[in-house]
Amino acid sequence: MDRLNHAPYRAMLRSINKPARYLGGELNAIDKSPEFFELDRKDRVHFGLCFPDLYEIGMSNLAIQVLYSILNRDERVFCERFFAPDLDMRQIMIEEGLPLLSLESGTPLSDFDLVGFSLHYELSYTAILEMLERGGVPIRSEDRGEDDPIVIAGGPIACNLEPVAPFLDAIFLGDSEEALEEITGVYRRIRSQGGGREDMLLGLSAIEGIYIPSFYQAAYLPDGRFEKILPLRPGIPARIKKRLIRDLNLAPMPNQPVVPNIEVVHDRMVMEVLRGCARGCRFCQAGFTYRPLRERTAKTLTGAARELIANTGYEEMGLLSLTTGDHSELEDLVRALLPMTEPRHINLSLPSLRLDSFDPDLAREIAQTRRAGLTFAPEAGTQRLRDVINKNITEEDMLGAAESAFKNGWDRLKLYFMLGLPTETEEDLAGIVLLVKNLLNLWESLPREERSRRINITVSTSFFIPKPFTPFQWAPQVSFLEMRQKQQYLAAALKDRRVSFQWHDFESSVIEAVLSRGDRRLAPVIEEAWRQGAYLDAWHEHFQHPVWFSALENIGTDLYTRERDLDEAFPWDHLDLGVTRRFLAKEWLESKAGRTTPSCYDGCSACGSQRYRTGVCPGGYMA
Repeated sequence: MDRLNHAPYRAMLRSINKPARYLGGELNAIDKSPEFFELDRKDRVHFGLCFPDLYEIGMSNLAIQVLYSILNRDERVFCERFFAPDLDMRQIMIEEGLPLLSLESGTPLSDFDLVGFSLHYELSYTAILEMLERGGVPIRSEDRGEDDPIVIAGGPIACNLEPVAPFLDAIFLGDSEEALEEITGVYRRIRSQGGGREDMLLGLSAIEGIYIPSFYQAAYLPDGRFEKILPLRPGIPARIKKRLIRDLNLAPMPNQPVVPNIEVVHDRMVMEVLRGCARGCRFCQAGFTYRPLRERTAKTLTGAARELIANTGYEEMGLLSLTTGDHSELEDLVRALLPMTEPRHINLSLPSLRLDSFDPDLAREIAQTRRAGLTFAPEAGTQRLRDVINKNITEEDMLGAAESAFKNGWDRLKLYFMLGLPTETEEDLAGIVLLVKNLLNLWESLPREERSRRINITVSTSFFIPKPFTPFQWAPQVSFLEMRQKQQYLAAALKDRRVSFQWHDFESSVIEAVLSRGDRRLAPVIEEAWRQGAYLDAWHEHFQHPVWFSALENIGTDLYTRERDLDEAFPWDHLDLGVTRRFLAKEWLESKAGRTTPSCYDGCSACGSQRYRTGVCPGGYMA
């Protein structure tokens, strides 16, 4: 099919930016039409897979590839993709009255049975509303009728979607791979029995990991604080448990991922080598919500890599996880992959390396194809603050890793730091500057024949955002003024031609913090911001902070950015993600005392995830 002549977009594709975003027809894309539509409607499920950001962001996301691959393995299910249109395309769609269409068959979103959003950051909430509106789906769950799709959301931030709960029919918690067949099966069974929308939601609520927001009601205290959330009908669980895959080797990996039409943000094939984290950094939501840590074996990954190489043509392979350097068979895996990647000039990248697990010999082997920059995340500038956040690395670890890197020819180093962490002082900020100077001095101290000819250090900073299901869910966020002062201090102190300073704008950090720990009272705020033009808010050039703060005028930000009392109820208390509130509270108090907690490798801290008896937990296959 000539995609440029594919109605109804053909008239506009030559006048918009990156028209290939909207074409579909990529290598390995799956189009089951017309055969799928010839099936009896009660025997098939049409699934609209939505990513609420631009094509080049969504097509870089492994979850989209995994979900797309698994759903389309069932001949009775046709999963098609939707991405948020860019501003130029959005404007044309509004002016011409054109609906949001799927990439595969050009079907409007409103014609699908199930619509699933994969959510990865809170600033994408307005794009959910935009995609529903452009797709012809009522934005609020209560306004949808029998002919409208069931709207489901999941992903890393599903642990608190209360701010968008009124827009969603169902929320999925945890690992979805094994549940997808159950979800589509329940939908197909209930429709074949003549059941309606309410029957569908009741049927879905029986699946482990599914939460139906409309079956619960939130209550608030007179002072505005959240009080509780309770089920509205009998038989509905008071707490919803996340879904967990115990053996990651049994979780399908996409062996024929869709290869995008245009260059995307992470233009590479990827393999998830492990899931979860054993380290316990107190600010890291994914590190707690994905516990326990589970690995795929080197044998499983080597077989998957062989298929990926044969089916894509990418020039880079990423070994993806929260902490790739912790994989117990990493050295064996890399040495098994190199004979496949090197002859084809495929670069092997390890994007998540801890300083204390950096192996210079292994890094040198990986760099034989293409020597990219090295990225490390000290997070804080002093040992005191690193202890507060439980980042169990020392300056000696950093300098040792840097020295090995410099001696092996690396000339680009990127360091990630978080500003505004609990208990942060001016001394901690000065520690960032001192660490960078020590790294420059280290490079200068090495004999010229032992180091690279030049050095560039990038210091990238973001602002701390308190997240649910972390020990810092009780912590406050620093004020606007403090954020500005911290940025200005570092910008002035890091003026060196060999140092690049990158920062995140503080206005969007405040909105993200509000949404992160928010409740259902924020749904009208999100809707108002969207109606006033907020869209693609994760993009700096599109974020409209006056619109957001105007929408927040009646409720304010202080209620959501303040420190919480230890016994205060949270809007996510009815969700069970494994790690217990008692453990997180203990860790919050330990952080205030500046005490660290050992990793899961060094003994079980009884966080609550040991109940699963898998992975690195006692009784698990890695213990």
